[in-house]
Amino acid sequence: MNRLLLILATTAAAASLLFSPSIAAQITPSAAKTARVQITQGPELESAKDNWAIIRWRSNNPGGSDEHYGVVHYGTKPRELSQTAKSHIRLNQNHSYTVFRVLVPGLTPRTTYYYTVDSMEANGRSDGVKSTVNHFTTR
Repeated sequence: MNRLLLILATTAAAASLLFSPSIAAQITPSAAKTARVQITQGPELESAKDNWAIIRWRSNNPGGSDEHYGVVHYGTKPRELSQTAKSHIRLNQNHSYTVFRVLVPGLTPRTTYYYTVDSMEANGRSDGVKSTVNHFTTR
């Protein structure tokens, strides 16, 4: 009997924490999708070594789900960008813009790579923004 009361009390305490007004106020619903997502800065090479690079760009806030990914499509030929790297980001709905940074690993030293960037929601839906083809060379 005492064990059952202890289980019920613990469950009630946990539920009160989960559903308290202060916690509920911190959970925000998805924002409305932006009608037209645009790259406002970049994309550009932030850093590159012999076998990795970081690509950075800024866009207006795409809205939708908070869980997003920056995506880089890349390859060694400008018309064959068959490889993909992506990095997770959590949108801040209070900001008018978002900075994306994507680590591109597993590169070959002293090689020129071509790339475009995009962003997408966690469900895989693209935000509909693609950059022009850019390039960089690893060390």
